Amino acid sequence: MQATFPSLGTENQSPYQVESRREIIALLRGFKEKNQLISMYINNGAEAFITSILDVDDTNNTVTIDSAASNEANQRIVEASQVFFDGLLDKISIQFSSSKLQKSIFEKRPALLMPIPVSLIRLQRRENYRINTPISNPIKCQIPLEVDSSMQTGKFSLVDISCGGIAILDDQRLLNISIGTRYAECQISIAGIGVLDTMLEIRNSQDLTLLNGRTTRRIGCEFVNLSSKALTNVQRYIMNLERERNAKMTGIS
Repeated sequence: MQATFPSLGTENQSPYQVESRREIIALLRGFKEKNQLISMYINNGAEAFITSILDVDDTNNTVTIDSAASNEANQRIVEASQVFFDGLLDKISIQFSSSKLQKSIFEKRPALLMPIPVSLIRLQRRENYRINTPISNPIKCQIPLEVDSSMQTGKFSLVDISCGGIAILDDQRLLNISIGTRYAECQISIAGIGVLDTMLEIRNSQDLTLLNGRTTRRIGCEFVNLSSKALTNVQRYIMNLERERNAKMTGIS
């Protein structure tokens, strides 16, 4: 029976269920080899953690994932009736779930262990695919907002970008996350492209606990009335970022 996953994106999604064991193992190993982070949800999405796949053992039919920062959080995870996972791999969202997580040790570090899922969901964003933005030198988005009855400019790091919008991190929880809230005169500074002027509309939000125990809030925002020139610049940036990553993967300098 197909599970219901927490919705993270704003784009229309066309789900495809994958049941080939060989393909499932290949996709899971893709997360490990490319060091892609995965969101892990319990309690129907009320709690979220950022994790990664440490090992895929097809002989023992197990997947090892990084544990949460606290013993209390790990206990809630293993006691959860269902744990959902969502990650982005090669511009495609991969989603799966398990009800059989247990505590483990991997390379002398605490970890979580689960069976290789018998099926997963592969969601292709047909209109606008997301691409993760650099972590080491994050893109900043400036959003004018009211703080203590005065107007200030908040600076937020991007998580990903598409031609339809962006996801940002709001560590201090400054933004109104009510769906439909709009912020005008926002600016996104993109290296090699310039400053992108846009209005943003809040579409979704999720409180996250990172592996180091720090909490943050991920907010999905949609571009409103983006100009043709700005859209072209976003497309150019995505293409450049994809080209750079492909070059690194193939060893081309």
